Amino acid sequence: MACMSVLTRDEAHNRAQLLDVHRYTIELDLTTGDDTFDSHTLIRFTVLTDQDDTDTFVEVKPAELRSVTLDGHPLDPGTLHGNRLPLKGLTPGEHELRLDATMHYSRTGEGMHRFTDPADGETYVYTQLFMDDVQRVFAAFDQPDLKAVFEMTVTAPHNWTVLANGITEHLGQGRWKAAPTPLISTYLVAVAAGPWHTVSTEHRGLPFALHCRRSLAPHLDADADELLDITRSCFDRYHEKFQEPYPFDSYDQAFVPEFNAGAMENPGLVTFRDEFVFRSAVTDTQRQTRAMVIAHEMAHMWFGDLVTLTWWDDIWLNESFAEYMGYQTTAEATRFADTWTDFGITRKPWGYDADQRPSTHPVAPENVQDTASALLNFDGISYAKGASALRQLVTWLGEKDFLAGINTHIDRHKFANATLADFIDSLASATDRDVHAWADAWLRTTGVDTLTPQLHTDNGHWHLAIRHADGDSRPHRITLGLYDHDLDDTRGLTLRTRFEADLPTHGDTTISAPGPRPALLVLNDGDLTYAKIRFDDESFRTIQTRLSGLPDPLTRAVIWNALRDAVRDGDLPATTYLDIARTHLPHETDLALVQGALTFATTHLADRYVTPEQRPAALTTLTDLCRDLIRRTEDGDHPDLRLIAVRHRIDTAAHPHTIAAWLADGTVPGGPELDPELRWRILTRLAVLDATDETAIAAELAHDPSATGQEGAARCRAALPHEDAKARAWDAMFHTDDLSNYLFTATAQGFWQPEQADLVRPYVARYYKDAVALAARRGPALAEAAGRWAFPAHAVDPENLRLGEKSLRKADPTPALRRKLVDQLDDLARALRVRQA
Repeated sequence: MACMSVLTRDEAHNRAQLLDVHRYTIELDLTTGDDTFDSHTLIRFTVLTDQDDTDTFVEVKPAELRSVTLDGHPLDPGTLHGNRLPLKGLTPGEHELRLDATMHYSRTGEGMHRFTDPADGETYVYTQLFMDDVQRVFAAFDQPDLKAVFEMTVTAPHNWTVLANGITEHLGQGRWKAAPTPLISTYLVAVAAGPWHTVSTEHRGLPFALHCRRSLAPHLDADADELLDITRSCFDRYHEKFQEPYPFDSYDQAFVPEFNAGAMENPGLVTFRDEFVFRSAVTDTQRQTRAMVIAHEMAHMWFGDLVTLTWWDDIWLNESFAEYMGYQTTAEATRFADTWTDFGITRKPWGYDADQRPSTHPVAPENVQDTASALLNFDGISYAKGASALRQLVTWLGEKDFLAGINTHIDRHKFANATLADFIDSLASATDRDVHAWADAWLRTTGVDTLTPQLHTDNGHWHLAIRHADGDSRPHRITLGLYDHDLDDTRGLTLRTRFEADLPTHGDTTISAPGPRPALLVLNDGDLTYAKIRFDDESFRTIQTRLSGLPDPLTRAVIWNALRDAVRDGDLPATTYLDIARTHLPHETDLALVQGALTFATTHLADRYVTPEQRPAALTTLTDLCRDLIRRTEDGDHPDLRLIAVRHRIDTAAHPHTIAAWLADGTVPGGPELDPELRWRILTRLAVLDATDETAIAAELAHDPSATGQEGAARCRAALPHEDAKARAWDAMFHTDDLSNYLFTATAQGFWQPEQADLVRPYVARYYKDAVALAARRGPALAEAAGRWAFPAHAVDPENLRLGEKSLRKADPTPALRRKLVDQLDDLARALRVRQA
């Protein structure tokens, strides 16, 4: 079998000069079996060149290419090489290309994914065509700047409903026809088919709807009012921000199974992972995250779908903008007013971590040579750092000028494509500020600036010098917060003053003012820029004793992030972070901060940064902390905080007795009662501790035979500390290729456990060989999962690092796996340095 080719930037540029693609007419037949479906494609296009003998190619990845005709003349399907069918001797003018193919269904979340619900036996399919996976569903000139109209007809089983980018009509006999789309890119085409449960409404003259699997219907119905209210509120808010009205004929939101991403911005048919249909208790922060994702995807309707990048080096134009708008619009239009606190403690560290690895890249990289390279840039830089940069831009530019520039950009490039240069030109048209210089400093550079204060007093004045620790820096507009002890509260702090300061690219910034030295100085108070910060000695002592007494949760988020950064940089002992968490999290009121700090303390500190000898004490500290939170919430006034504490109490249990009693009783004393998520969480921890067995796992699966139950059972079975259990899990992950993307991830999550280091040590060396082979066989989605979830992160030792570096040199992993290994090995080296420090 020929290797698949990735499209290069130069090839895309040349083909865009050659072709004008007008319309795709696509017919899919989903009734031909469980493994394949039929795909018939008619492409109408014009050759723009004056030459009489022009060559190009069309992409398709078929199980079988049955026939091809060009302008009525048959072409040889055997000329298909990998995923490219050559089109030779094209003449100027209009052409019609027809292709008839059989295509494979996917179980990896790429192309046309097929899923059978174990709860009721119903089957669903949906497309995820991002980057270059449209070729798995129909033939296409597959690049973002060859926009076209898409007409879709689908034949499906008689009891199914078919959803698409446009409004669909049932023609009878299982045939569905979707309204033609406006001009959109190939990767944005979407189809979802199955016996959906649907909740419909109308807003501003457009049909709105929510869809999910039938087995999730009660859970969707319970949240439908909240989901639709958020959707309507964000829709209205975007129409206040954007002058161009929503450009598509409907707005469907489908919650689909085994979805790799959080969601996908298909115009008119946004697909979400169906974990957002909550079947167990969740916190309000989780609901806020769901609201933000709704707002994020809706922002793409204008920025990404209406105006689309020309080439993948400008993916940040899609994702950074939607990330910024998602958080900002959620805060403005919904009841979730503190979204930026969650961003600061959850998303921003993702950007900081990515930006300090060898794989870092500018927000707007200049030389993304092909689609395989582009796929690697969907990371914390394109999302979190880019959104942080835009937030800093709005702070510097002003929201009025920023939105004026955005509206100019949309008006200039609607139903077309644009580049970074186009975007900056549009912003520059709305302001006298030098936006081009700002873009060079913020979007074309890499790395995280570190801002360090030096504070002293004399003659009744305080004097501050802010140093860019790494020398040359990008410019920052920050807010400084000065805090004094609250004399009426031994844990409290009061805000003395806040003021803005502009930090230039070069040199230190000095500030002086009358008054005593503050008890606490916070650089970047309000979190308006993207930089690591440090504290002067007196401020750090104040943090140790009064952090939870700060009045603003966003200020506390900035400090928790700074403490996290200091631990990762080896400047703050992990045990000191745990002591601060033990002191202040029992008094914390913000859910996102409790969740964020506990997650870092559990997954980074206890699992990786402390030595094996220190780990029992770390788990004891976390267990005691969670016990305090549980006791604090016994009055029932803080159920979400209690739920967070219960979850982490389970995860940090060093002994099985307490959580086993909860499972036997079906409840935590004083609540909550155990729902499926908590039951599987306890059973997984009991499996790690060798306090359960296959009989109990099978019984729980019989009680909860859902897709989530299947994943829970896979996780538990892989976590059992027995040689035969580990061997079965390893074989399922790396040798049989039977696991779907979700079941692979669940098995990998259970496999490696710090408590079982001796048992799984032989698998560390095996990982590098088997992961390379798996990635080559099963493609980018499973490569990413193998690199993220199946990597032996618990093995913080030089031998694991040596094996990994050898694999990078000699094993030639696929680009997706190579990128994950580079990142994981850098994190491993960092963990070793933290332990040594």
